[in-house]
Amino acid sequence: MLVFVLKRITWAVLTLLVASWIAFVLVHLSGSTPGGVALGQSATPEQVYAYNTEIGWFDPWIVQYARWVGEVLQGNFGVSLIDGRAIGPDIAKRLPVTAALALGGTLLSAAIGLVLGVVAAVRGGAVDRGITVLTGIMLSLPAFWIGVLLVYVFAVQLRLLPATGFVPFDVSPERWFRSLVLPVLTIAITSAGFIARQTRASMAESLAQEHIRTLRAVGTPTWRIVYVHALRGASLPILASVAIQFIVLFGGSVMIELLFALPGIGQAMQAAVGAADLPFVQALVLVATLVVVVVNLLLETLNRTLDPKLRTS
Repeated sequence: MLVFVLKRITWAVLTLLVASWIAFVLVHLSGSTPGGVALGQSATPEQVYAYNTEIGWFDPWIVQYARWVGEVLQGNFGVSLIDGRAIGPDIAKRLPVTAALALGGTLLSAAIGLVLGVVAAVRGGAVDRGITVLTGIMLSLPAFWIGVLLVYVFAVQLRLLPATGFVPFDVSPERWFRSLVLPVLTIAITSAGFIARQTRASMAESLAQEHIRTLRAVGTPTWRIVYVHALRGASLPILASVAIQFIVLFGGSVMIELLFALPGIGQAMQAAVGAADLPFVQALVLVATLVVVVVNLLLETLNRTLDPKLRTS
């Protein structure tokens, strides 16, 4: 297991380097320069050239990249070209917002998807067909439309929850929770269908296994067959779908964060790309890639721990 983990960590580091290099190259091919962005349209070409020269923009790319990696390893992500703020502390403030949104949406959609998928696989017939139709509707619903509808019902009409905004946990845990309810519900409603269908397929396959039929033949209680033996056998594909769901939500939360005015990573990426804030874009790509790599590493380690075939390979 130790050798496996070390190999995966090595691949994770290589993945981070490749992803950060691609982002670095795309930034340099974008047509914008730090001087042009930082000084604005009122700057003369001479001023822009002098600014770019001072920061080493015209140095060989490999030299610039090595310099940037060295700064990152020291915890320095640079400063924003728009307002001069340090990028690292800004990302540190935004990261818990996106993480809470993605984790909350993943857990709630997983809970809903597991219930629907297990019920569909166990009951079959009309119940299975009904849940299949329901999950198809959930998958086809636009998240933006669902979010607007939830805001209208729970914030405008019932006035139970805030429509937009975010309150940090250390300021008020209760208001923090309330500020995340509608965004998390929006994610769960539109994402649970994916997990439900994966759960249904995995459970149906697991229930058809020979050892499950043997357990039924010897009189093992149905609840134990379903929730202990069958669900355990179907757990690996379900865990994979949940992990994928978290990755998708973490990297694709721009629309939800903009709709609910949440100061997260997605909102920052949209603003940085729109303003051509090149150092911010590079830093955000690195952070998003790091999250994906860590989640994949944890998933592979968990799969190897749970699956005896993988442990012995």
